Amino acid sequence: SLVASKRGDLLALGLARLRRLAPDARMTGLSATVHDPERLRRFLVPQTGAANDLAHLVVGQGGAKAEVAVHDSDERIPWSGHFARHAYAEVYEAIKPAGMALVFVNTRAQAELAFQELWRLNEDNYHIALHHGSLDVARRRKVEAAMTRGELKAVVCTSTLDLGIDWGDVDLVIQIGAPKGASRLTQRIGRANHTMSEASRALLVPGNRFEVLECRAAKDAIDAGELDGEDDRPGALDILCQHILGMACAGPFHEDDLYGEIRSAAPYAALKRETFDKALSFVSNGGYALKRYDRYARIVRDEQGRWTVKDKQAAQQYRLNVGAIVEAPMLAVRLTTRRAGKDGRARAGGGRAGRRLGQIEEWFVDGLAPGDTFLFAGEMLRFEGLQETDVLVTRAPGEDAKVPSWQGGKFPLSTYLADRVRKMVYAPETWDRLPAPVAEWLTLQRRKSVIPKPDELLVETFPRANRNFLVCYPFDGRLAHQTLGMLLTRRLERLGLQPMGFVPTEYALSVWGRKDMGGVDMDALFHEDMLGDDLEEWLGESVLMKRTFRYCAVIAGLIEQRYPGQEKTGRQVAFSSDLIFEVLKEHEPDHILLQAAWADAAGGFLDLKRLSALLRRVKNRVHHQPLERVSPLAVPVMLEISKEAVHGEGHEALLAESAEDIIREATL
Repeated sequence: SLVASKRGDLLALGLARLRRLAPDARMTGLSATVHDPERLRRFLVPQTGAANDLAHLVVGQGGAKAEVAVHDSDERIPWSGHFARHAYAEVYEAIKPAGMALVFVNTRAQAELAFQELWRLNEDNYHIALHHGSLDVARRRKVEAAMTRGELKAVVCTSTLDLGIDWGDVDLVIQIGAPKGASRLTQRIGRANHTMSEASRALLVPGNRFEVLECRAAKDAIDAGELDGEDDRPGALDILCQHILGMACAGPFHEDDLYGEIRSAAPYAALKRETFDKALSFVSNGGYALKRYDRYARIVRDEQGRWTVKDKQAAQQYRLNVGAIVEAPMLAVRLTTRRAGKDGRARAGGGRAGRRLGQIEEWFVDGLAPGDTFLFAGEMLRFEGLQETDVLVTRAPGEDAKVPSWQGGKFPLSTYLADRVRKMVYAPETWDRLPAPVAEWLTLQRRKSVIPKPDELLVETFPRANRNFLVCYPFDGRLAHQTLGMLLTRRLERLGLQPMGFVPTEYALSVWGRKDMGGVDMDALFHEDMLGDDLEEWLGESVLMKRTFRYCAVIAGLIEQRYPGQEKTGRQVAFSSDLIFEVLKEHEPDHILLQAAWADAAGGFLDLKRLSALLRRVKNRVHHQPLERVSPLAVPVMLEISKEAVHGEGHEALLAESAEDIIREATL
């Protein structure tokens, strides 16, 4: 939970400091879901010697084997969607004989819906509660207290109850939707019957047909005792800057000594001296472009040549703002009469921001470039730019949504499970273990099109409803697919094929446009060189870098959120960081915080490592299958497009009619 995050980086630097202050201190790491024990052993010890000489690895004997079942619904398994509405009556029946059940979902929206569905079915008047991060803290504590007293029958929750829950009365875990990772699922299952001698019981409830495959893959992994995990990553540079300031607040230091101490921490073992010096320069004067401003000078040299904090105010500001978590604000969507240029700035002489239409999550705005259209509040809108925390839009009636506002699960599908799913799809001999509708679906796909091999990328092209579609099946998670969609549409636009939009899911990507894309050289289209100029050009137009820079600037201490007795609003933080971002981009493009922002964007928001591995995996192995109509495998992602295209009165009826049309066409 810690090692692969900025909180883990901060912890590692703290441990390095402790080892220096108390070299005989003993440290213990404990986890039940470790994919790579050697990696965690390295995390706990200084990086100056062999880890196995400095840390003992103790592997405990396993307790009772978990009992995991994948729900086979009596209802028709949906082709798409994540809410599993079809299964809630059966979920309610599974809760009845349990002492206390935790019903896990992957997003807060799913939590709200699941709670409402179970409450509607609650004819027995069971005490059912809701627990997720958007709820008031006092309300969450009230639910936790009721759990401790054993007063609840079920709790619908997100990852807020993943960790630190040790109540013996919980005897059933239900996972609504796909688990996204074997280790994450193991952690959640462990909340039930939290003793060595009793088996943890879990029920996985897939929300759609692809999720049936993912749930089966996760169950197989748990039955085999296998876990997944993230690869090593270098320590975050904004955390490094914060730590340097913290050490100056603790007392004077010699830079050579601090550099050696920092390098003893596992995430920073490969830290170059040049990078450390840039971080030190940033903390001392803000860097080359900002050093003329005295406010950015927070540490100074004393008479002995050591670095120390500039004054008491700088130390106080550090203590008020220390930490690795920055809350992501919602952005206000406002109508404007201004038209923007490609840089996302409103043109001079235009109107002003007007009526507020509502709020939208920042993740969605990250992928927008000026001119993109999307559906919001029942209207078609054109994105004109971002002004502090306002998303400026104009009405675009009669246009198609170029970037539909679709969002899948909160967590990305793990690489390990994705590989298992790809192999399962290509193994007809295992299909008899699947529910009949899913086995029939894959059999129909083999007859109508092809089943992709695990090491190749299937790309289908077909016409439908006066549009032309390109659908591919990487099985690499929504983040990687979303980035791939952004880059593919740019390439197709340069080829004159007039792409109109794209929709990613965890398993597939659909791109649609006005012209037939079947004549494209698919190996060239999916070449890994798209991560070069195409990516740079798109990043130059999107607002993603501004957002990631803002987070890094807050963590590194460049932008302070908290002052004695007061706190900056999200608007004030955005305004300050956006101004500095523009200055640094123009005058110091290699500034350490721009490097930190790029690393964050590449990892957490774009999933470039995953996308790069995908493109390498399928290089010269793209199987193009031209079709006359939609294939069975394409139906789920096509239904996601329909959800975005249909709105207004009669939404549900029109959506159902559209879904029936697509399914009928694919199964003819």
